[in-house]
Formats: sequence, C-alpha cells, structure tokens
Amino acid sequence: MGSFLYLIVVIFLFSSSVNACDRCLHRSKGAYFSSASALSSGACSYGSMATSFFAGHIAAAIPSIYKDGAGCGACFQVRCKNPKLCSTKGTIVMVTDLNKSNQTDLVLSSRAFTAMAKPVVGADRDLLKQGIVDIEYQRVPCDYGNKNLNVRVEEASKKPYYLEIKLLYQGGQTEVVSIDIAQVGPSPNWGYMTRSHGAVWATDRVPTGALQFRFIVTGGYDGKMIWSQSVLPSNWEAGKTYDAGVQITDIAQEGCDPCDAHIWN
Repeated sequence: MGSFLYLIVVIFLFSSSVNACDRCLHRSKGAYFSSASALSSGACSYGSMATSFFAGHIAAAIPSIYKDGAGCGACFQVRCKNPKLCSTKGTIVMVTDLNKSNQTDLVLSSRAFTAMAKPVVGADRDLLKQGIVDIEYQRVPCDYGNKNLNVRVEEASKKPYYLEIKLLYQGGQTEVVSIDIAQVGPSPNWGYMTRSHGAVWATDRVPTGALQFRFIVTGGYDGKMIWSQSVLPSNWEAGKTYDAGVQITDIAQEGCDPCDAHIWN
C-alpha cells in the first residue's frame, strides 16, 4: 500500500511539473536586485554559492516558475525589449530564489540585468536607470560543460539519523520530482527522500554504508529515472560536496502553443 501511495505522489508531482509550459515564450516585466546580499539568502537555499552560478547571472522567479522549489536551478534566456538599449540575445539566468512581487516575473542580479544591454558604451548604465523593463523569456537547457551533477550534504545533516542534500549543477531542461535512496550493494532496500525546502531534500531514514540515488526527472513527455550508483561514501560528512557520476541532459517536452524552441542569438 505504501509503495502504491508513493507512486501516486510521484505521478502527481510529475503532472504538476510538466503543466507550466516553461519552453513557451513569455512576456512580462523584469527588475534587478540592487544588493548582492539579497541573492545569498534566496529561497532555493544555495546560500553564498548562488553568486557563483553562471558568472552571477541569477534570478528570483514567480511561484509558477519556482514551483515550491522544483524550479530551483532552472535556466531561462531573458532579453529586454527596448531596441535602443537591449540586445537581441539577452542573457541566460539560473533560478535561485522566489519572487513574491506581482509587478515582475523575474528579478535579476544586477550583473544579469546589465548583460541584456547592447554592447555599446553606456547602454548597461542606461538600462540600470530604467529599473523595471519589458522583457521576453523562455526556458532553455542548463549547460555545465563536462561537469557532473553534484550532491552537497547540508550542515543540518546528523549522521546516522538525518540526511539533507542539495543538488548542484543540474543540467538539461528538467525538474527532479522524486529522489530514492539506498545503501550500495547487491540487494538495496530503497527508500525515498522528500523536498524539505527550496533545492533541499531530506530523509530521517538514512541507510547505513555508502549511498546511491535514483533521481526521477521530467524527460521527454514522460518521467525518466537517472540512477547514480555510488555517490556518498560510508564516511560522508556534512558540508561536503560529492560527484554523482552522472549528469542530466534530458529536455522535458510540453504541449505549448506557440513555442519558440531555439536559443536567441
């Protein structure tokens, strides 16, 4: 019965994630954070690490993009629409926070905001003076080159009773909707983790020994399992980051119309 209920929850989470039509072109308003410190306390719980992603090109997004944390780490190409100041390419940002404002869909870091400007002298400064601008944005795959998905063990973890992890450098254009955990070995006893907050997942039923994970992601028109067969060693430590040995490259497909499915240049 428990497994059946768990399957229902996974299906519900998957359905909730694929209904948002992120790949479609969206038009809204965009603003920027005047203080870099605001980016280090984002709802995704990346902390000070947030400003290191995509050269500090990060953003807070409205609830329909944030998706109770499932949207953490998603990448969007965004461009402003003032032809005198804005380039056609815009910039790519990663979601690291929740934007609760009803005036803008995205609030960008100032570095990302000025990156939308034309490459001419003074355009970035003049764009900042605008404060809030008309924008277009679309979801695009996150590309970390040859870097694998990483699993960070959060400081709140208390071995052997409690484990909190956070996924870093998640590639592709998907969302992780479920995580299974088990000890490494020939007959693993799989359990599941729950999303604690933002990008953080947790369990109070921590298997002993080295640990492996199964990540259920939105891929294609269905879900897909990514199996990371040996991630955390038996002597894992809070505050450390471990290579998952795999990367997510899938692109979730959505029934949106119209959709602009190419990267702007």
